[in-house]
Amino acid sequence: MSLIPSIFGGRRSNVFDPFSLDVWDPFEGFPFSSSLANAASSARETSAFANTRIDWKETPEAHVLKADLPGIKKEEVKVEIEEGGVLQISGERSKEQEEKNDKWHRIERSSGKFMRRFRLPENAKVEEVKANMENGVLTVTVPKMEVKKPEIKAIDISG
Repeated sequence: MSLIPSIFGGRRSNVFDPFSLDVWDPFEGFPFSSSLANAASSARETSAFANTRIDWKETPEAHVLKADLPGIKKEEVKVEIEEGGVLQISGERSKEQEEKNDKWHRIERSSGKFMRRFRLPENAKVEEVKANMENGVLTVTVPKMEVKKPEIKAIDISG
């Protein structure tokens, strides 16, 4: 995440996220010339899906990540934990098959591969991660280790 909120719109936060591996693109959403925009339209369509938005919240018991993946089956999504505590969510949405007699007027839905990676904090129980897909929303729950509270022993004062 960037320390700088986006002036071009979007859902950027001005809160620094040390666990994210996202790279801030200062030109994201910048209005380029129309000829350049037309040349890169298919790349933009694919990259829109490649930049799958994911919400990450921390509760007292777990870290919960939610990703909107409409139209994708759970068999087309992979959730993996890499060495070093990196959570990787990836998958692919195939392009719709074109029939010979079809005439497309507009293509706005994205297709292609996507991958997001997040470095999990040290208190994550990576061996107990659970993932659930329901109504196009992937929910990944990463339980947290219990924090042992330090034992305090009262000392009698003599005198």
